Amino acid sequence: MTATQTLHERGQSLWLDNITRGMLDRGVVQRYIDTYAITGLTSNPSIFDKAIESGDYDDAIAAAAPKFASDEDLFFALAIEDLQRAADEFLPVHERTDGVDGWVSLEVSPLLAYDTAATIAAAKSLYERAARANLLIKIPGTREGLPAITEVVASGIPVNVTLLFSADHYAAAARAYLDGVQQRVDRGLDPAVGSVASVFMSRWDAAVADQVSAQLKDQLGLAVGLDTYRAYRRFMDSDDMQRLENAGARVQRLLWASTRTKDPAASDTLYVHGLAAPFTINTMPDATLEAFHDHGRVGEMMPADGDECDLMLRRFADAGVDVGALAARLQEQGAKSFVSAWKDLLGRIAAQRASLT
Repeated sequence: MTATQTLHERGQSLWLDNITRGMLDRGVVQRYIDTYAITGLTSNPSIFDKAIESGDYDDAIAAAAPKFASDEDLFFALAIEDLQRAADEFLPVHERTDGVDGWVSLEVSPLLAYDTAATIAAAKSLYERAARANLLIKIPGTREGLPAITEVVASGIPVNVTLLFSADHYAAAARAYLDGVQQRVDRGLDPAVGSVASVFMSRWDAAVADQVSAQLKDQLGLAVGLDTYRAYRRFMDSDDMQRLENAGARVQRLLWASTRTKDPAASDTLYVHGLAAPFTINTMPDATLEAFHDHGRVGEMMPADGDECDLMLRRFADAGVDVGALAARLQEQGAKSFVSAWKDLLGRIAAQRASLT
């Protein structure tokens, strides 16, 4: 049994953090489903930007450009078409797992990260346009994004909460999700609305690489992961969650994101084998997935009690790392980087549109 299959058998879902039209046309996504135990897919503006740069979308842009006045509308038309195809490929997984797995994700514009009302409107519009039951709408877990998550979940729309970096961020996202589910229970509606909470990992270690000793290098992300997983398991066992489960609700699953190793001296599967845990998802880019399938190992699964994460986090505090402040800074930087990637994407579409039409 391969490492990817072993991890799947031990209760962790593996998702692909990539999508291009070329991959779909060549059957790459289906191959990953069939041979690598991949059961879902995530996307973001940077992924689409690189895909459009490759030329895979030239014909589609030329054909669709006259139908859409704005570059943003044109992008969403292209992205939705791709994600509809991907959602259809994952539909057998979605049906076999009764909606636990088999999801794909589409992000609202990063420009809306601090605009609650606009995020709600965009999420509802995109979900309606995509018309796929196994599509998650990605909403950032910023202060303004949290009430949007509650409202969107209350509307019955599945949500991928993104831009989370810590146990506290995760807890806030879980609360926002639970509040939306509670509203559905209060209204007599089906509370089984799919959701994942995406916690970004590798950026922690990249942020402190020049600040900590060799003994602490590439350890902060895993320590935060242990702390977050402990919070997740406590949430699963909480009275509120179990009470809503009795009403038909489902747990919002924890997803490890940003799992490509940034340090060339570290293992290329650091954030895969290091974050192996049941009841979770790990979404990874092609290179990380291929590496784990080729030479990855599956050791002990993450303990539900956090193990020695408090001791590890104290060591970073002693080294001058304020984890709480860094989490806030990483979320702010992440939102800015998504905006930058979004602008690059729209700029590329505009340039392609002009050259092709």
